[in-house]
This record gives sequence, C-alpha cells and structure tokens, in this order.
Amino acid sequence: MLNRPEHPTQARPTQPSDAARSDVETFTGNRGLALEEGLIFEIGRAEVTGVDLDEPAPFAHRLGGLEREAAIGLPGLSEPEAMRHYVRLSQKNYSIDAGLYPLGSCTMKHNPRLNEAMARLPGFADIHPLQPQSTVQGALELMEELARWLMALTGMEAVAMSPKAGAHGEACGMMAIKAAIEAKGEGEIRKIVLVPDSAHGTNPASATRIGFEVRSVPARADGTVDAAEVRRRLGSDVAAIMLTNPNTCGLFEKDIVAIAEAVHEAGAYFYCDGANFNAIMGKVRPGDLGVDAMHINLHKTFSTPHGGGGPGSGPVVLSALLAPFAPVPFLRRNESGLHLVEHLGEAPQAFGRITAFHGQMGMFVRALAYMLSHGADGLRQASEDAVLSANYIRASLADLMSQPFGDRLCMHEALFDDAWLKPTGLTTLDFAKALIDEGFHPMTVYFPLVAHGAMLIEPTESESKASLDLFIATLRDLAFAARRGETERFVDAPFYAPRRRLDETRAARNPVLKWTKAAAK
Repeated sequence: MLNRPEHPTQARPTQPSDAARSDVETFTGNRGLALEEGLIFEIGRAEVTGVDLDEPAPFAHRLGGLEREAAIGLPGLSEPEAMRHYVRLSQKNYSIDAGLYPLGSCTMKHNPRLNEAMARLPGFADIHPLQPQSTVQGALELMEELARWLMALTGMEAVAMSPKAGAHGEACGMMAIKAAIEAKGEGEIRKIVLVPDSAHGTNPASATRIGFEVRSVPARADGTVDAAEVRRRLGSDVAAIMLTNPNTCGLFEKDIVAIAEAVHEAGAYFYCDGANFNAIMGKVRPGDLGVDAMHINLHKTFSTPHGGGGPGSGPVVLSALLAPFAPVPFLRRNESGLHLVEHLGEAPQAFGRITAFHGQMGMFVRALAYMLSHGADGLRQASEDAVLSANYIRASLADLMSQPFGDRLCMHEALFDDAWLKPTGLTTLDFAKALIDEGFHPMTVYFPLVAHGAMLIEPTESESKASLDLFIATLRDLAFAARRGETERFVDAPFYAPRRRLDETRAARNPVLKWTKAAAK
C-alpha cells in the first residue's frame, strides 16, 4: 500500500531506511523490474549480425576515394536482444503517458490516440512531397482547412505552414518583417528589435540570426511589460518588438494593445511569440490585439507530438501588412483545384523559401483531428481548463512556496521562486531532484531568468483533479520536509532513478559523444 499523505498539508513520516535500501547491490545490477542496460556497443558484438546479407555482386562504387577502408564496427544483436534493449531504455524514460509532466513553458500535454490513427490513414501517411499535386488533392484540402482554422482562431490574414517548429517559425515571421521593411526602403535604417526580459529565450536568437540587433525591455515589478517603457525605446531605427503573451512568467500582458499601437505609430511591426497560445485559444484573437506575426507551436496548442517524437511544426500567421511577404510554398486555388505556389515568379513579394517542402503532413493531420474533435467550444474549454489547473496548483502551494510576483492569478503556468528555500540551505535543484524519487518529472527550473531560482509548473488541461491533488500533496510533503531540515532527502536525491545525481553542468560543457572501448585490464 502506498504511504501517501491523507491531506495535502500532512507531512509524510520520514523513512531513514529508504536511502540505505536504494544502495543495496544486486549481482545483475537489476533492481526488480528496474533492469540495468548497457550501451548497445557494450552488449552487441561487432563480429555478428542479427540478419543474413548475401555478398553483393561485383560493382563499381562512386565514392571517389572516400570508401570505407575497414569494417564499420557496428554492434550485432539478435532480434530478441534488440527488442529488449530498446524496451528497457524506454522504461527509463519519463513520458506524458506515464504521468503528469509539469514542465513549464514546454506544454507537455496528452496526445490523443485518435490523432495518431488519423495520421496513419492511407493518403496521408504514404504520400511523397514530390508526387504530382493532382494525386494529393485530399491532403492539400486538409492543409487548407487547417490553415483556415488557424486564421480564424488568431484573426489573421494569412498563414505560412512550412516552418518546422517554434524557433523556425520565429525566423519565418521576422524574415517576413524584414522583407516588409526592405520593401519600404528602410532596410538600412531599421535594425533594432526590442525583446522584453519576459520573452521566450529563442526570441533574441532568432532576431540576431537574421541580422537584427536586439535591445531588451525590462519587466515591471508585476512581471509584465510597461507600454511607456516600450514607447521610450521606440524610434526610426526600430524594426519590431518580439513579445511573448502570455509571457514566460505565466502572466497575460495587459498592456498589449497599447504596446501594439505604440509600435505601429513608430512604423515598426509587432511579432508575438505564440508558444503560449494554448492559454488564450478561443478566448482572444491576437490579430484583434494588433499583432502582425505570430508562430503557433502545434505540439503545445493542438497536441501533436514534440519534435523529439516526430517532426515538429510551427505555422506562422500573418496580418494583412505582412501577408504578401509570406514564403513559398503556399496554397492557392485555380481552375483545376488546389495548387502549391512553389516559385517566386508566382509570388514576387515572398521573402523566399524557408524549408525544402511545404510542411509536416503527419503533424497537420493530428492538429486538424484535435480541432475537429474538440470544436470551437472545446478548444476554448481546453484553454480555460489549462488556466484553471495552473491556478489550482498556485493557490494550493501559495502558503508554502514563494511567488516572485505575488499571490495573483496566473494563466496556464504557475511560477515560484527559491525565496522560501533560503532558510533551509537547499536549492531549487535539490528540490527538483527529490521530486524524481516521488515518480514525477521535475518542473522547469531556473527559467524564466527574471525569477531567482525559478520553478515553473504547467499542468495543462490533460490532468484530472485527482492527478493534480497527488502532485500538490507531493510538493507540500517535500516542502514540509525541507522546512523540517531533512536535507539528506534532498542533497543526495534522486535515490531511485536509474542513475544518481549527475553533474549536468560538466555534461553540457564536456559532452562525451563517442563510445570508446575500455582498455583490457
């Protein structure tokens, strides 16, 4: 039976034997069903293979002297060995299918299996980007319908479907802005992009990458951007502002309309990072707020898998001011049906092409399936439920964990800082590592940078109240333990993970990217 608190405020009795029990060694290295697994190069054998391949007939290679001179040295495994290897690895990885995934900013929500079934339908799953357009009219119609939904939800004039992810979409939107500026003959003048401190971290990188100079805009004491502060930084050299709304503190930028008006008066453009659109979908249209360009992460808002689980997608919606500069390819109807405009000769104002092909068909199918299964009212409720879940967590922890911008309503994610941890001598990292032992993936830590020792929690709309209650009770139990001085529960955590605490800083700075066989003893 689980030793679980009966009430969120009741601390769990300490179990000093837990740490000792986790250090018990077994002959195999396995611990019950937690199976130890080596690297594939360690368990495989280079001299064997799981399949039989005939020797090829004589042939003339075309590698121009670059042919391999020695055996490739890949590890050989039988089919059962290969299956067991990857199943065991999968069991070491946390996933949204295993439990609540509270990463703030990342929006780890449930991927409905209906969407997966639709993406595997013939005519979607088995088409090729180079086959004749006359043979994929159904797929093009699906893309057109998805684009219609995206424009309706955002109140925008056009949408570029080809960007592959959020940062790719940011680049696309900013390139459209750059093309519009150059079309007005101001390309050599407008070089500055304003980026608030509360914006997503990729925003300044995207602007810099395409030749702009970034200047920051500080946040107010309440975590939002002051329109007067933006106005003071505007001038004839400013090309655009890149603002995230809701921002990375989980707060809605209440002055967004005034900011947009000031930006437009200065002759600049308004790029809105739409990564958090899942908090306002069906509640407000960014186009009505004065936004000129915004990317939409289909995985965050419309439940398609993250890029690690398959190709991502980050469509960019554009206002009437920027629509002519959308990149090719894009859809256009003619007398024979839908047609992909592929060449700049058909779109003389397009800034160019941002990717080889139009987009990710599997992601498009999944996103539209999500939209159609929810309907307009269901999409609005998804946003409302995400905001409700985040505020439930915020309110349930407000008496124990400090909030950098006060005990105020948030949007889809709740932000805490480490001020409450200071008397304990523990850090945000210690607290997050202890959460692993409780069977949860930690929340996002140390981001956003505007909050010291940040802990950013985003439950999404996927979680039931029972799921949220257990998570909240777990955090409260950890908070009580920290306040009682049970430092050993934190500083050595995790005890129950496949590996103990790793030196993540060293791993990032000195990554070991190649396996080398250990010397024989």
